[in-house]
Amino acid sequence: MSHADLVFTSGSVITMDPSRTGATALAVTGERISAVGGEEVRELIGPDTQVVDLAGRALLPGFQDAHVHAVFGGLELGTCDLTGTTDPAEYRRRIAEYAAAHPDRPWITGGGWSMESFPGGLPTRQMLDEIVPDRPVLLANRDHHGAWANTRALELAGVTASTADPSDGRVEREADGTPSGMLQEGAVELVGRAAPRPTVDDLVDGLLRAQRLLHSYGITAWQDALLGEYGGHPDVSAAYFTAAGRGLLTARVNGSLWWDRDAGAEQIPRLVELRETLREGRFRADTVKIMQDGIAENHTAAMTAPYKDSCGCATANSGLSFVDPGALRGYVTELDSLDFQVHFHALGDRAVREALDAVEAALEANGPRGNRHHLAHLQVVHPNDVPRFARLGAVANLQPLWAAHEPQMDELTIPFLGDELAAWQYPFGDLHRTGAPLAAGSDWPVSSADPLEGIHVAVNRIVPGGDRPPFLPAQRLDLTTALRAYTAGSAYVNRLDDTGVLRAGHLADLIVLDRDPYSVDPAELASLRVEATYVGGQRVFGAPAQE
Repeated sequence: MSHADLVFTSGSVITMDPSRTGATALAVTGERISAVGGEEVRELIGPDTQVVDLAGRALLPGFQDAHVHAVFGGLELGTCDLTGTTDPAEYRRRIAEYAAAHPDRPWITGGGWSMESFPGGLPTRQMLDEIVPDRPVLLANRDHHGAWANTRALELAGVTASTADPSDGRVEREADGTPSGMLQEGAVELVGRAAPRPTVDDLVDGLLRAQRLLHSYGITAWQDALLGEYGGHPDVSAAYFTAAGRGLLTARVNGSLWWDRDAGAEQIPRLVELRETLREGRFRADTVKIMQDGIAENHTAAMTAPYKDSCGCATANSGLSFVDPGALRGYVTELDSLDFQVHFHALGDRAVREALDAVEAALEANGPRGNRHHLAHLQVVHPNDVPRFARLGAVANLQPLWAAHEPQMDELTIPFLGDELAAWQYPFGDLHRTGAPLAAGSDWPVSSADPLEGIHVAVNRIVPGGDRPPFLPAQRLDLTTALRAYTAGSAYVNRLDDTGVLRAGHLADLIVLDRDPYSVDPAELASLRVEATYVGGQRVFGAPAQE
């Protein structure tokens, strides 16, 4: 009998495999699982086997994030980081501290501020001018659909009262037309293109910083939702390719190649070329990201009904479809025929419908090709479109942390959607009940990358530690479904079919939790902690106790 290299014993082995429950032990040989079971697994322990006594803790498949911006998040951790607070005074303190600590940096960049911190979600250039008057400042907001600039940044970029809004964005303005300092969507690029670009080494450093954080949350694989230049952000492809080539990429990563919404089908040959060249080690890029709309808070998410104004009256604005819906159907059909997976940003219910229409057109033209197209965010989904996910095989890519009452939802979203659209938000339960395939992600650095926090909200519809009532509680998911979305569901989206379930022959991408999640009160799910993370049987985070 061959002995295993690594054996876990005496714990709760949560396989996410409906055909194998009640396991207490698991063995790993090389980079793959060699046995799942009970006491009989101990027979695989030899003199050189590493044995981990779970001591009642839980062993699960590694979490996978189906929509994350890892390199951007890692870069932000090394710049002016405004995350973790909504206090404008704290923003001012951090910006001043960062500027003083980095006197040689020509631009102050970073981000993570929340729209709820400012009236109407709109900070001003004057606020930044008081802190940094002599250098340009450009700070992305938490959701990365807008940025805050000071006067010097606007001047250097040549953005003035006479600058026209781009077709896919908006420059917020003062009464006389002067840019106020807030840039929405594609308008960020007007200033972002003037800012210095990070070097490849900067990008690699950001990736490795992010990888350490994601592994600490039990994430073993992810889909990076944007490879390409957009909104002042650099193309991060080189970070992955370089890190993988140097043997530094320990996670498994699929990259989503950015669809230039100002171009058309002529860009597809270039995407095919990138798919072939961006393939190294654990990194590949065989997905195309199409951003179909914006976000609800700045009224650029595409809705089937117009937004309300502050008085509750209907406006003339129902959001933006960034890609013409008719053209979208043709693009997706061609991409599908070339076996690209399409990863849609679809937040408003009109954008969701347009994306599903495109998937349906591809299915009718090409037949089922198994490309696992997925729609991310799904803030508002029209009830008529909910059952289409299952029928079309389109994956609902959920960001559960957003499905809760918090100021950005209650102050900047619900009042401007109206009762009907607001009631259709984040319909996770309905999607599950109608058979939609579910995956899950974080959209970090937009929100926390911790899957346990996302699982907490998916199950409770309340933010961890929150004291507000559940948000549309009929749309809760049960714990097994939420766990599956973050494991087998995201593995399906990432086309890592030998991960996501603990089964003999699968890759040993594993995590150890401090407790069995089924033994924890649902209200305490976010208190669970990852104690160790393994990729291919190699520990990449933590140091569990040995027998």
